[in-house]
Amino acid sequence: MSHYPALRLRRTRASGWSRRLHAETVLTPADLIWPLFVTDGEGVEEPIASLPGVSRWSVDAIVTLARDAAALGIPCLALFPNTPHDRRSERGEEALNPDNLMCRAIRAIKDAVPDIGLLTDVALDPYTAHGHDGLVDEAGYVLNDATAEILVEQALNQARAGADIIAPSDMMDGRVGLIRDALEHEGHANVQIMAYAAKYASAFYGPFRDAVGSRGLLKGDKKTYQMDPANAEEALREVELDLGEGADSVMVKPGLPYLDIVRRVKERFEVPVFAYQVSGEYAMIEAAAAAGAGDRDALVLETLMAFKRAGCSGVLTYHAVHAARLLNA
Repeated sequence: MSHYPALRLRRTRASGWSRRLHAETVLTPADLIWPLFVTDGEGVEEPIASLPGVSRWSVDAIVTLARDAAALGIPCLALFPNTPHDRRSERGEEALNPDNLMCRAIRAIKDAVPDIGLLTDVALDPYTAHGHDGLVDEAGYVLNDATAEILVEQALNQARAGADIIAPSDMMDGRVGLIRDALEHEGHANVQIMAYAAKYASAFYGPFRDAVGSRGLLKGDKKTYQMDPANAEEALREVELDLGEGADSVMVKPGLPYLDIVRRVKERFEVPVFAYQVSGEYAMIEAAAAAGAGDRDALVLETLMAFKRAGCSGVLTYHAVHAARLLNA
């Protein structure tokens, strides 16, 4: 191997064109999935205080945002409903309503922007009165198999409305295989499953719970079904199980604090891996920029590049539109 001065690693960094030529990782708008929050009404935009720059939008407004995303080259949207409290229940029956917020948004977007992908969340927490992702017994324990049966019906409801990617975020054991079998049986062979395979019981989810209206409802915590932040080998077991049950891709959530998990999953399984740059991560960047602690544009692009460098095929991020505009400039 050559040594200094024959080898100067700074040579290829000396000019912009050379840095671009030697870049090992490339970030484009096609790497981004934009999460959007849907709410009732018409012409509605409700800013979310804990997520500066992010709002809940009514279905008609979501359609406009979908057109904007497509024009920027963003290939996929992720939809999350803010279910009114009077439609929440102990069993989350609103998740099965073919005319619920999620399904109405899916149909409206597909009618207006048919070529954009739609990823839909499968879990009961946006629909339950207690804020958990599944059915709860008298002791407060979330029931696995009974919940999985309802998740199958929720997934079918979304697929019938036109969802392209079903994304189970509930962390119930066995639900991916059940959903895959049901999709195949009902003729939805090309509907993908992106499994939230390694979803951690994280402190970074707070603003999201504000966005979907579940903060304050949650009784207890989600540590009996979401993963312990201390564990990495367990994440690999979760991914292996979900892939074996028919997942087309897997997700690690949260994102930046778990890049080691992204890298280990990619190296072990060589499958499409996605990360969710969650609400708390977004809020920290916004707070840092507002305080003058860092340049917002640079922080956004550097963190997204880190996901790609670690092995992500794509990233769910609330900064998707901002990043796409920077990348297209």
